[in-house]
Amino acid sequence: MLRKNLFKSTAVALGVFYVGLSYAVPPPISEDSLQPLAQEEQHSIASKRIAALFTRSHYKHFVLDDQMSQKIFDLYLQALDYNRSVLTAADVANFESFRNEFADALQSGDLKNAYAMFNLSTKRRFERYAYALSLLDQTISFDGADKYEFDRSKSPWAKDESALNEIWRQRVKNDELNLELAGKKPSEIKELLVKRYSNAIKRLKQDESEDVFQSLMNAFARSIDPHTSYLSPRNAERFNSEMNLSLEGIGAVLQADDDFTVVRSLIPGGPADKAKLLRPDDRITGVGQDSGKIVDVIGWRLDDVVELIKGRKGTKVRLEIQRGKGTTHQTQMIELVRDKVRLEDRAAKSQIIQTEGKKIGVIEVPSFYVNLHLDVEKELAKLKAQKIDGLLIDLRNDGGGALTEATDLTGLFMKQGPVVQIRDAMGRIAVNEDTDGKSYYDGPMAVLIDRYSASASEIFAAAMNDYGRALIIGENSFGKGTVQQHRALGKIYDFFDKELGHVQYTIAKFYRINGGSTQNKGVQPDISFPPLIDPKDTGESVEPNALPWDKIQPAQYTKLGDFTAVLPKLKALHEQRVKSDPEFKYAQEDIAWYQAEKAKKYISLNEADRIKDRNTQEAKALERDNERLTRMGKPMIKSLTDLPPDIKFPDGYLNEAANITADLVKLSKS
Repeated sequence: MLRKNLFKSTAVALGVFYVGLSYAVPPPISEDSLQPLAQEEQHSIASKRIAALFTRSHYKHFVLDDQMSQKIFDLYLQALDYNRSVLTAADVANFESFRNEFADALQSGDLKNAYAMFNLSTKRRFERYAYALSLLDQTISFDGADKYEFDRSKSPWAKDESALNEIWRQRVKNDELNLELAGKKPSEIKELLVKRYSNAIKRLKQDESEDVFQSLMNAFARSIDPHTSYLSPRNAERFNSEMNLSLEGIGAVLQADDDFTVVRSLIPGGPADKAKLLRPDDRITGVGQDSGKIVDVIGWRLDDVVELIKGRKGTKVRLEIQRGKGTTHQTQMIELVRDKVRLEDRAAKSQIIQTEGKKIGVIEVPSFYVNLHLDVEKELAKLKAQKIDGLLIDLRNDGGGALTEATDLTGLFMKQGPVVQIRDAMGRIAVNEDTDGKSYYDGPMAVLIDRYSASASEIFAAAMNDYGRALIIGENSFGKGTVQQHRALGKIYDFFDKELGHVQYTIAKFYRINGGSTQNKGVQPDISFPPLIDPKDTGESVEPNALPWDKIQPAQYTKLGDFTAVLPKLKALHEQRVKSDPEFKYAQEDIAWYQAEKAKKYISLNEADRIKDRNTQEAKALERDNERLTRMGKPMIKSLTDLPPDIKFPDGYLNEAANITADLVKLSKS
């Protein structure tokens, strides 16, 4: 009774009143059964410790003033209603009185206002899903010019409940149309959506006080920089468990994004990575076991989706996905066999590409794991035994890893010298150096990077670039040039039995030996490829509150080479080749299509238009696949479903990087 009265008093304070609704499909629980959440004793202690730790020890020196309070408020509000489809403008206006109070609240441990905001957003979500259920008995036609605003993240807040109803009418219609296009019958569509919206309502009761606290603390952490975070005790335990179990499953890192489960990255060597069927930014909308029924998972908690996807080695899981960030919202089905990610699958691998009359050794580095440099040393010995003319290091999709390995890997290609500079929060600078006096490969070499090459990958590429030791090819790298530390909040003298969780916070920054930071700007290639991922969408530079680029004094080092004289010729040869390269043509077409799609905020709710768009895309994909098959000397296919699952199409960017390396070999000799 106390908790219910607490919510009622908060609701009155915020000017919130509720009226009864009649539902064609009744909600599975009553609105009164949603008990408001309140902070627990340990949250006050944890909040004060986090505030003290971040203000005292974070690399970015800051004070918890009104300006920081406003940042935290905005990020927390964004977490509560990212797509601005739950709260009204009046709700947000009522929250405004809290805007300058978050900083003091974090330091005092009094978080009642944040909990009041969360409780109201829960009530509003109940109302929205209940309204969605009320629409499911209506007959909907999919002709006309109706459209759905799927991206409302920067739109004005809905003026009132009537405006919210219109937003959700469009959303429900879009959900129905997606299922219609997937071949579902009207009765099946209603059954699926009743289940989806009802499950979303039932999951509102599963929220716990620590979920609110974690959301608030991460709004605080992200207001400082994007790599600072808080992990609640339960989620810290789950994280450790997932890390132990992640080597048996599909090998994908997932995250929650509004009502969707989104693929953040793939683990190198895992089933998803090897199958090439799942990509970063794919949305998982359904999960099925082997030949079992597909379970709709839109609106599910992330951990519940993970539980469905996980499983024993050798078993199959089927995923219904929406591809990437496009607006077509088409779904497709993929099947993966769960497996263990073996060390040999994650290790560096080598191959030889014969091109332009030269033998180019290629070493793929999936991550900077412990003892990477020893594996690369072995691969170098194999390649040298086959008398390669040049070397290409492939760092695409390499998110980094051990800093020591970046230094050791650099040391394989020069005798000695500084590799990276590290500045801590006190301004002290340390220099990591290679000191063994040995070089394991002295020939011409290049490094291939993309937008997902980050951290240790960037340190290695930057060192190779600054020394003039290797030509850098590909896309601009990610731009993560910061160092984080993990720390538990508990202390040995704590007298309560509740755990407080863990924090990760930034303690230092990387700098190249030329003095520039890898932070934010990343590593810029000498020869650029068309960016498959728009730099405006992905990378450190687009993260809110990312630390800025800056520079310090260069380290003492001697350049080993200089590509200035040969670079114009290398670029000219590259540009001449790619004019007729079909893979680069496909890339340019995809980039143009993506830019056009990204500019849209709406998707048509006209079935004929959606079918036309789908057919156009499928025809384009089929045309490309058949062109590739023809070039490979293989028979053409009549349908995309006829494509053999084990087919490996040419890697256009890798092949062109090998061509450039071969050109470098020739120009180096002349």
